[in-house]
Amino acid sequence: MAIADERQRAARTLAQRAHEVGRASGRELWREALQWISRGRLGRQYGLPVVPELGTPWQDTVSGERVGWRQRAANLDGEFAFSVDYQVCHRCGLGWVEQPHTWPQYQRCGLASAGLAALRAEHPGIAWHTLGGHFAESRGFWTVVGAGVSGAYQQRRLCLHVGRG
Repeated sequence: MAIADERQRAARTLAQRAHEVGRASGRELWREALQWISRGRLGRQYGLPVVPELGTPWQDTVSGERVGWRQRAANLDGEFAFSVDYQVCHRCGLGWVEQPHTWPQYQRCGLASAGLAALRAEHPGIAWHTLGGHFAESRGFWTVVGAGVSGAYQQRRLCLHVGRG
């Protein structure tokens, strides 16, 4: 069996384990308090949070790109395979995902679908959206993963309770 086939088989197995997630809060309460008190004007200048690396195949950590957001990621043999940033507002019953990315050698192995499904299972009753428009080449993906999903990953602005990051 070719190495590429073995790695894709391993990625499919990893997708089946998307519910086995290591977690690190990574919250910086002082920064969150400063942003809340200043209504977002202060706290951002201290840079983005450091994303911890966990020893688990799937991990849920702070986003390295968006302050206040989370990142769900999959790693295969210590190598990045998939990630997506997400934010949930339980008060409004809304969730957003942004920039799902699967490393090219692992595309079409089910990692993105499994990662998004795990987020939905962990946050029942949430309508899921994205912030940005979908690229032409990704519309098929969004159609498939959004089928039967409340919100269908359609574009929607953030509610007033969460920050853009």
